[in-house]
Amino acid sequence: MAGPGGPGAALKPVIALVGRANVGKSTLFNRITKTRDAIVADYAGLTRDRHYGDARLGAREFIVVDTGGFEPDKPTGVVAEMAKQTRQAVAEADAVIFVVDVRGGLSAQDHDIARYLRSAQKKVLLAANKAEGMIESPLLGEFFELGIGAPHPISAAHGQGIRSLLEAALEAYPEPDDDEAAGDAGAPIRLAVAGRPNVGKSTLINAWLGEERLVAYDQPGTTRDAIHVPFERDGRRFELIDTAGLRRRGKVFEAIEKFSVVKTLQAIADANVVLLLIDATQGVSEQDAHIAGYILESGRAVVVAVNKWDATDDYQRQTLQRSIESRLAFLKYAPVLHISAIRRTGLSAVWKALLQAHASATVKMPTPVLTRLLLEAVEHQAPRREGRFRPKLRYAHQGGMNPPLVVIHGNALEHVTDTYKRYLEGRFREHFKLVGTPMRIEMKSAPNPFDDKSR
Repeated sequence: MAGPGGPGAALKPVIALVGRANVGKSTLFNRITKTRDAIVADYAGLTRDRHYGDARLGAREFIVVDTGGFEPDKPTGVVAEMAKQTRQAVAEADAVIFVVDVRGGLSAQDHDIARYLRSAQKKVLLAANKAEGMIESPLLGEFFELGIGAPHPISAAHGQGIRSLLEAALEAYPEPDDDEAAGDAGAPIRLAVAGRPNVGKSTLINAWLGEERLVAYDQPGTTRDAIHVPFERDGRRFELIDTAGLRRRGKVFEAIEKFSVVKTLQAIADANVVLLLIDATQGVSEQDAHIAGYILESGRAVVVAVNKWDATDDYQRQTLQRSIESRLAFLKYAPVLHISAIRRTGLSAVWKALLQAHASATVKMPTPVLTRLLLEAVEHQAPRREGRFRPKLRYAHQGGMNPPLVVIHGNALEHVTDTYKRYLEGRFREHFKLVGTPMRIEMKSAPNPFDDKSR
């Protein structure tokens, strides 16, 4: 699905996990994403919301959506709200894994869900969970009744059968080509504007494009195509990955696309830099915090722009400042700017910050400089002794960029505390003047030559 943006336009496939309550969807989600929870911490009251996670099978990356218990025919209340969430997850997915409980047997609700999924015309795989030790069990036979094909016996708790299930779900998505990944040198800076509905994304984008007298062309296709709008500013080439929807849509998908989380996540994953737009009149919402958490997990450079700043009074501004400091504390490396998209104020500062964030994310850090900074940091404050071990940090080199990765070599580095890593990160950031990008530090210990225990 590579559009005008070339290789960068190929989006991560999406797999939705669907099924009634307590069949093991969350356990399967955690197993696939190799996490114990969703992308960001669970906020109170969000247990019934969808969860989104990044996952990988070999070199293939994809997004997993975990949904609440699904009762498609309940018309009212919380259950109806969950059903609506699940329908949206299914609409956005490339493949759906329908999870059933082998030990609990087939239920009327399973039939209802199967009927709905057959009508959704999506690729659906039936995962018969809790099937440890039951691969040949006749109990699996009854699930053929659902009309979704042969069940894949799995055990989410024990990790059995998961790989072959995912291989089947992703068979239409081949392993990425190495040449494709390497073709990014000299490419335009890919920029995503993320934020919840009505925050002013379209107004901001139209202000930018109008200001540059550019024509945004329509890329026809389904709702899941990202629109890549190429433009130039001050001699720099950019490619805007649109999550706001700068085109007319068919009525069928209108409701679904009002706020497509998946589309936002894909655009973030595909971008070099993300502009996170927050509504000054609304404060930082749970949705904003979720998106910010995903930006952090994706390792993307980020600038936070607070829109509609001119529409707030002093009290609102102080409250907003506190709310940013507490709810987005993990993005403290990101510059926060105040703008008004409709009045076009503060936009040049945003461009300056976006370029600075991109430069920080792609900075080259020479090995001699990193090693000197490391040794100076150790001299200033040595790592704490852990029992009979004192970590010895010997040299450092750059292991990657976007986000910058520093690999530190030495002995007994597994005893280096997170606090000390943050101290080192601060020293590196200060020297290279890094703004708007996360940074990762990896410790590599040399094996102890006197340790004759077999490893």
